[in-house]
Amino acid sequence: MSRLANIVWTRLTGLMPGELNRSELGWLITPRGHFPLLEQRRATMIVNRVRLFAFLFAVLTPIWAIIDYVFFSFPLWFSLAALRLLACGAFALIVFRYRPSGSLSNAYHAMALLFAIPTLFYVASHQILSGHPLEGFSAAVAAGYAFLPFVLLAGLAIFPLTLVESIVVASPILLAQALSGVLNWNMMDWPSFAGAFWLLALITGVSNLAGMSQLAFMIALVRQAIRDPLTGVFSRRSGEETLELQFTIAKRSMAPLSIAFIDLDHFKSVNDTFGHEAGDSVLKLAAATISNHLRRGDMLVRWGGEEFVLILPNTDIVQARIAMMRLRHSGFGFRPDEQPVTASIGISALEEGIEDWRQLIEIADQRMYFAKTHGRNQVCDRDESASVDSDSAALELQQSNA
Repeated sequence: MSRLANIVWTRLTGLMPGELNRSELGWLITPRGHFPLLEQRRATMIVNRVRLFAFLFAVLTPIWAIIDYVFFSFPLWFSLAALRLLACGAFALIVFRYRPSGSLSNAYHAMALLFAIPTLFYVASHQILSGHPLEGFSAAVAAGYAFLPFVLLAGLAIFPLTLVESIVVASPILLAQALSGVLNWNMMDWPSFAGAFWLLALITGVSNLAGMSQLAFMIALVRQAIRDPLTGVFSRRSGEETLELQFTIAKRSMAPLSIAFIDLDHFKSVNDTFGHEAGDSVLKLAAATISNHLRRGDMLVRWGGEEFVLILPNTDIVQARIAMMRLRHSGFGFRPDEQPVTASIGISALEEGIEDWRQLIEIADQRMYFAKTHGRNQVCDRDESASVDSDSAALELQQSNA
């Protein structure tokens, strides 16, 4: 089985060289496991493209009524025109109702509505047209209504969707096509219907591949944009975006949120004594050491120079303090002279009166500075004094482990 998986992976990476890591392959199948920044940017793109699609439909849907007027009798035209006006209003509602918010659930709602409207329009128009015998050009125009599902499924290709998401969106359209055949069982040309349905399935498959390719490209771009090129941890810009998102979530759900500001001690002396290349090695080792102690959901950000910010969702000040003491005692790697690297750490947590994530950073930064100016290699979680020194930290850590 593992050999087969390796063969599949080799073939896929040959088709998409340099785009995805092995661990990211599953992200093309299901949205489960996508990191917040990818979800946010993907949701924004989906909503923007939904609104563009809806705008085009809102404009083109009523215009087609002019063609209907030329070739259809007035009763048939009136029924179809009324249906078109309803659809046009629904599409306009999408354009004005939905705005990019970075929420994937909001993107799902917008997309579901976008594809539900023409699907219902297709079923309703099919029923209206089936009650009127048509010939010549009128029959040719009426046949154009049958191509609506093809347009919808081809439109899936413009969205960066996972395989599961594409199947969920395409299934109602395929079911609507099948339903139209059931409703006209006695009059249906079954060879022609089967050929059309098979073509729909093929278009769905191609659209799914196109959407997954877009998603793979987006994953690669987002990964490159949000990572610090030296240490591999998140960049400051992506950290700020995540802080804003996590702060909003914590405020709405009344969940705890803590921030740790980590500054490596005496880092300037490493650069001055051993050179910047050695300093870079110390930074990379420190970032890797911290990352190895993170829980799922924690996020390490290189804030600048030798400064790191650790975002700890669903963590209160006490839990953050214990976690930082463990981290401090495990160390941050070694200098080129084999001396251990230490750090001064300031902690802040979401509490009453804090209305902006920048306040969390400012408080943690001030406490880090206090720890640095009062002996370094300390954790500070209060405004007046360092919360621990070396001996009491060890004692408290032992008690927490017990």
